[in-house]
Amino acid sequence: MISVIIAAHNSELTLGATLAALVPAAIDGIVRQVVVVDGGSTDGTTTIADLAGADVISTAHGRGGQLAQGAARARFPWLLFLNADTVLEEGWERSATAFMRRVDHGERPPAAGAFAFRLDDKGLAPRLLERLTHMRCRLWPMPYGDQGLLIPRQLFDAVGGYRDLPVLEDVDLARRLGRRRLAMLDAQAITSPEPYRRDGYLLRSLRNQVCHALFGLGIPVNVIARLYRLDPAS
Repeated sequence: MISVIIAAHNSELTLGATLAALVPAAIDGIVRQVVVVDGGSTDGTTTIADLAGADVISTAHGRGGQLAQGAARARFPWLLFLNADTVLEEGWERSATAFMRRVDHGERPPAAGAFAFRLDDKGLAPRLLERLTHMRCRLWPMPYGDQGLLIPRQLFDAVGGYRDLPVLEDVDLARRLGRRRLAMLDAQAITSPEPYRRDGYLLRSLRNQVCHALFGLGIPVNVIARLYRLDPAS
């Protein structure tokens, strides 16, 4: 059984679709709790979450801290972390259930699973970025937040969970999990292309890679955050 944790901030345009994709799994009893952690939205985000029956937490803006607080409120043995602009494709729960069963039955060591990256956009640039992400995940599983993360609560706690970082909280957790405890699920997470459309696919992608490289070199996250130019809507 899964507790879903969603970090949101001014997400009224996307949150409804993110929540709707969870309904079939909720009907089947797979998703048992949804926690939306709002980071000070000034739009209808919390109203949408409340009407959908989610547990709503209000806190300071910052995805790492928001996800950590959501995890603290979770009641079930598996945690699924999602961005508020990411929609899991129809039937995602079949892949997730198969993965959870293998871990729970001891058929594989405890691990976290992430979904295949897909952008809700047309054209060559999004397809190229998807392919490059797919290749990266095959060579070195290092999922980002827009791919979701399905993880046993015990493993999440054992590695220290999400840290309250201004950026790269997803990369930080993935590094602590390590390659052997990360797996790619056979289902897609479809995410909003808005940041790429706004900044340009090439510029956004290059900036992300530079920030990840700096993080790997041990540059302080607060310095990287200034380079990252945090998005107001993120």
